[in-house]
Amino acid sequence: MTDTGYGDFEFERRFLLRHVPRDLVADVTPSLVVQSYFLADEGYALRVRVQATSTGAVLDSTSDPLEVLAEHAEAIDFCTLTAKGPTAGGTRYEAERELDVLVGLEMVRRRGRRIVKNRYAVWLGEDGWVVDEFGGANHPLVIAECERSGPVTDLEIPQFCTTEITDDVRFGNESLACRPYASWAADHLRQLDADGPQYRQDFGENSTLRDGSS
Repeated sequence: MTDTGYGDFEFERRFLLRHVPRDLVADVTPSLVVQSYFLADEGYALRVRVQATSTGAVLDSTSDPLEVLAEHAEAIDFCTLTAKGPTAGGTRYEAERELDVLVGLEMVRRRGRRIVKNRYAVWLGEDGWVVDEFGGANHPLVIAECERSGPVTDLEIPQFCTTEITDDVRFGNESLACRPYASWAADHLRQLDADGPQYRQDFGENSTLRDGSS
């Protein structure tokens, strides 16, 4: 819950990366995240997330979320239950509440469509960014997002961002749980190479590209 009057809403812009910007995250310990989606339909989602805040995992295309979770279960120290609505212009309803870790672990183990990822949290100027490195059927997908307590305008976009995906529902985590990136990555990358990078211009007249490590 924020103190801006927006309540249970999230405001973010999201970008596809070719790879994790290693120079940027060199001194950052990633958090291991396993998410299970119990509902994912037309932009609505009900999700349980379990997280090891000080432990990352080695992820590749063979990483099974349940196997990774079993290996790192003792490090899981945070869990949330989240309900989300459809995204509209970088704004989305999100009600997130903390859940008992043991309950969350059992829910993720028993049901839902799962994803696994490492999450790196960094600061660029006054903005907090997260970089998500996916494993399993979504490998080698890497997504960066900037989230604020109000609409994300006048954003300096780091050079390591390949193209904006804020409004591309295929890249929502609930969509990736149902239709993993690996199944359509080749077609998407061919289209990206043909069309070139795209960035939203209606979030603020001063959105610019900024230097960033790659």
